[in-house]
Amino acid sequence: MTDTLLDRRDLEFQLYEVLDTTGLCERERFREHDRETFDAVIDAADRTAREKFAPHNALADREEPRFVDGRVEMRPEVSEAIDAYADAGFIAGRYDEALGGMQLPESVMTACSGFFVAANPGTAGYPFLTTAAANVIRLFGSEQQRSTYLPPMLAGRFTGTMALTEPQAGSSLADLTTSATPADEGEGHYLIRGAKLYISGGEHELSENIIHLVLARIQGAPAGVKGISMFIVPKYRLDADGNPAERNGIALAGLIHKLGYRSTTSTALSFGDDAPCHGYLVGEPHQGLKYMFQMMNEARLGVGFGATAIGYRGYLHSLGYARERLQGRPPSGKDPASSPVPIIEHADVRRMLLAQKSWMEGAFALCLYGARLVDDSQTHPDDKERERARQLLDLLTPVIKAWPSEYGTRANDLAIQVYGGAGYTREYPVEQCWRDNRLNPIHEGTNGIQALDLLGRKVWQEKGLELLLEAIQTDMAAAADPQCKQWAQSLGGVIERLEATTRGLGRALAEQGPDDALANASVYLHLFGHVVVAWMWLRQANIAAARLEADISQADRNFYSGKMQAARYFFHWELPGIGRDLEILERMDDTCLSMKDEWF
Repeated sequence: MTDTLLDRRDLEFQLYEVLDTTGLCERERFREHDRETFDAVIDAADRTAREKFAPHNALADREEPRFVDGRVEMRPEVSEAIDAYADAGFIAGRYDEALGGMQLPESVMTACSGFFVAANPGTAGYPFLTTAAANVIRLFGSEQQRSTYLPPMLAGRFTGTMALTEPQAGSSLADLTTSATPADEGEGHYLIRGAKLYISGGEHELSENIIHLVLARIQGAPAGVKGISMFIVPKYRLDADGNPAERNGIALAGLIHKLGYRSTTSTALSFGDDAPCHGYLVGEPHQGLKYMFQMMNEARLGVGFGATAIGYRGYLHSLGYARERLQGRPPSGKDPASSPVPIIEHADVRRMLLAQKSWMEGAFALCLYGARLVDDSQTHPDDKERERARQLLDLLTPVIKAWPSEYGTRANDLAIQVYGGAGYTREYPVEQCWRDNRLNPIHEGTNGIQALDLLGRKVWQEKGLELLLEAIQTDMAAAADPQCKQWAQSLGGVIERLEATTRGLGRALAEQGPDDALANASVYLHLFGHVVVAWMWLRQANIAAARLEADISQADRNFYSGKMQAARYFFHWELPGIGRDLEILERMDDTCLSMKDEWF
């Protein structure tokens, strides 16, 4: 096993060679920073994750939270890790200095988050949810709400959740029934009544208070999603000084026992059943879904990167094992008395390792590119470039969520296979990696929902697709190395078919309606994701090929050669596989749509 959480050399490559993160320091918001400060923060994340998060990962998985005498009990190391995370400033890292933050770029904070998720996904969930909830309050809350809730949340005294799902309404938020009735205690004050399910971090003793962001309907609100409002619903109501006081009417109906992510409590909560539950309107009435999507979109980017971090961690474990495990001999080794070789010498093991490397380093590049788009959309000095980044991010969000979560889980499956029978046991870490990662294609909108979002909405909005294709063409034109030129040509051919297929699906949407056109949306998402990740590999290969022409150390030569070989794998083994996707989409195959319930 290895204690390496993420490949630091690869992270440096992505941040400083591919994305030029130090260039952000020229912008006003990041002017106080330089590469030295970025590296110091990343060092702190790596160290804190290894020292405080990783040691109890397996322990907290085995001894998951329990509901005892009305309270949630869990391993004490969880609280110690979250305190260390908050004390190091990671909850507030991206926020303004005036709020106690460090005004760090999203690119750097995303990189930091990878160490914590790789070390311990379950414990990492609490501060990540808190950061996202705090950002919703920062953007849409009143001045009083910001001053009341942000300081304790960013300091780690209060944690946050989002409460969307209901027992009868999972992803279909139009069907939610939780109600909000005006209270007599002032404008914006409501009594909340209803039930929520699968609320991550919904109950625990890790913080002084839990701030739930709850979606509910005000009496008389329009039907469907247009009638949803958002409310701050604290576990404890606050006194005049902003400290937790009496318990609000929120009851834990039960803990949900999960396949993975076990140290993050998953809860069923009831609001207003046993006592009045007080909530405070965020922003305008009936705008709750818009506000929640701010948090959801951040969470979707986080899910994609979390899946990448867990997949990457499993890959590094299996790579280390393959280098140490002695088993068998090469096909040419006929002498049974000869020594067995490390299993990495076997071609099929190299195949499994190379597949993991190509998927996870491709996903790593994609997620960090998404983080850079966040930085550019918020801080680029050129208004047009900010808008360009915003449109690209909007288009790519479902891809960043879905592709890494699908292939991160596949990578963990191959990591188990590399270990052989040992990988199937709890004595080795990769089975937990798979269990933890299996959540990521499901939560924050299943990958099927991401597919409908991409094909049903995103590719037709504004100029996102046009801007994406322009960016890809730029890197294709920059390919100078003969191999890179060949890969650019292959990508260009696929893009031509993608564009034609997209136009055909657009006509089908207009002429035949969404049922036919969106029936194979998941196939389109897979195709689209592979094209985008192939682009990520071309970007990396262009740089690696140029570096290999220079006078560099042997370690660097090995690193860049590994990049070229992984790019070769993706273009030779992965990209051709989307031919099936193109054929299904081009002929508007209705095999799944026309299947009848009675035939199963």
